[in-house]
Amino acid sequence: MKTWFKIPLWQRVIGALILGIIVGRFWGPEAESIKIVGDVFVAFIKMLVVPLIFFSLVAGVAAIGDIRKLGAVGGRAMLLFVVSGQIAVWLGLLLGTVLAPGLGVDTSALNVGDTPPPNDTTWRDMVMGMIPQSPVQVMADVNVLPLIIFSLLIGIGILMAKEEGEPVLKIFESGSVVMQKVTMVVMELTPFGVFALMAWVAGTLGFDALAALGKLVALNYLGCLLIIALIYGGMIKFLAKLPVVDFFRGIIDAIAVSYSTASSNATLPVTLRCARRNLGVSNSVASFVISLGATINMNGTAMYLGLATLFGAQIFGVDLSWGDYFLISILGTLGAVGAAGIPGAGLIMMALVFGAVGVPLETIAFVAGVDRIMDMMRTTTNVSGDAAVATTVASMTGELDRAEMISADDV
Repeated sequence: MKTWFKIPLWQRVIGALILGIIVGRFWGPEAESIKIVGDVFVAFIKMLVVPLIFFSLVAGVAAIGDIRKLGAVGGRAMLLFVVSGQIAVWLGLLLGTVLAPGLGVDTSALNVGDTPPPNDTTWRDMVMGMIPQSPVQVMADVNVLPLIIFSLLIGIGILMAKEEGEPVLKIFESGSVVMQKVTMVVMELTPFGVFALMAWVAGTLGFDALAALGKLVALNYLGCLLIIALIYGGMIKFLAKLPVVDFFRGIIDAIAVSYSTASSNATLPVTLRCARRNLGVSNSVASFVISLGATINMNGTAMYLGLATLFGAQIFGVDLSWGDYFLISILGTLGAVGAAGIPGAGLIMMALVFGAVGVPLETIAFVAGVDRIMDMMRTTTNVSGDAAVATTVASMTGELDRAEMISADDV
């Protein structure tokens, strides 16, 4: 047992993926008999959606510390986070629509229930549906959009209450930490769930599904590279007015750590050091923006949620309207905000977005096995974004030592 836990989780997951494919190919359709193991894993993921979003979002908003910080520094940072997040999720939707990684897979042999009808909700219904008339009912029904709105309002309320809100803030901060620990416990089930689900998929669908999965991985990397090069590169060049190559050279340590750990939280100290020492960002701006970004700036995850939702819709033949695309863009951005900065959190956010637009949760069976490989690149994208926003905001507010950046690059 000790030997099992000494092996890094991602290696166990990859091993389970390969073993599941081999077993599924030899076992054939009868591999569905062990699908119950994967179903249990998916059920645990669904269990985490509401408490993780609620605690993480409230704690993330309250982490601003002082509502006055939503001024010169906080306002600019939040604007860049939101705008870049929206661009990222629409990039994922564009890649998924144009390159269609999920088309060509015959899922008629899968027993996933009836395909949900197209969403005919009007924009008025959607706006009214965003208002959490009964927060308890919203949580019970896992109605995520009003839950997100409610969580944001609670976070803002804590900020406005100042000292009187600190006891409540401690509850949510503790709850957020606890839910991250629970998430890590559930992630230990990933190898078993991946093995069962991939055996079921490989035995029932064959290599067509595996080819589609490889295409999804490639698009995930392409999308993340486009975000880094175009969004962050453009931010540094046109808003911060700094050399793009020098910026990326300055955060190379953070990129290396984020890719290897797949955790924004674990990379936070390295990102702070790079921003201060290599980029010349002032201590106050770096501490505030990068710490906030590690919680709410998840552009790689946002892009992936849009891409993965279309992947699942294409596999299972779910017709998505423009209203669904808009809903995915909102949930993809806000869901990424609620994603914990730990490996595997994107799987939980998938359940959030899939359920809102009627994409079967069995889609997770196609992506769980290689999620760690994709998560490494998504985390690199997220961490690069934290540094890019911090550098841009510092430049815009006069908190950037340009000479320090040049001297650091010359060393």
